[in-house]
Amino acid sequence: MKTLVVAATELEIAASIPTFIETKTDYLVTGVGMVATAFALGQYLQGKSYDLLVNVGISGTFNPYHKLGALLKIKTDRVFEFGAENDQDFIPIDSLGFGNSVFVESLPETALPAEFYEIPYVDAITVNKVHGADNSIDRIKKEHGLNLLESMEGAAFFYAANKLRLPCVQVRSISNLVEKRNVENWNIPLALNELNSWLQRFLIALQDQKPLL
Repeated sequence: MKTLVVAATELEIAASIPTFIETKTDYLVTGVGMVATAFALGQYLQGKSYDLLVNVGISGTFNPYHKLGALLKIKTDRVFEFGAENDQDFIPIDSLGFGNSVFVESLPETALPAEFYEIPYVDAITVNKVHGADNSIDRIKKEHGLNLLESMEGAAFFYAANKLRLPCVQVRSISNLVEKRNVENWNIPLALNELNSWLQRFLIALQDQKPLL
């Protein structure tokens, strides 16, 4: 299965580069944010075809019961607050009729290795501003629930893959709780270690997987 691993920064996948070489897996570092991600993918995928795109990275969680370093798959990802204000109300772009704000995972027809299915699903929002104020965090929890992750690239990754009709999955490791900014509570090294450990196992299992006849 021809696979492309996509990450915002090289830091998030540096530990897996030897495995990329071993398994002959392509990878793309897009840069941080939705604009950089969408442009990089659109440019890179011109004239190329893949059986699977895999977006990996670290993220914050709104759920205080999630453990730092935990791995989660994203089922749907939303471009957060993409639309218009109407006094105290918000009208999403979907309701305005000018586009979509929600994009989704798209699995390949061939089953993936067990390493993929062992990870639980959540939904996510993709933001330009990482949340760090109690009032905005409480509002998001009320509107979208606790079982939610936050990144700066996920929805853009799904958008590009969905537009090109390419199978795509997103896996993230939790580095922090979304709260009033306190980097002392973050554990990026743990999140990176868990993410890359899984990614390496997944890619090796994917390489060893026999195609269905």
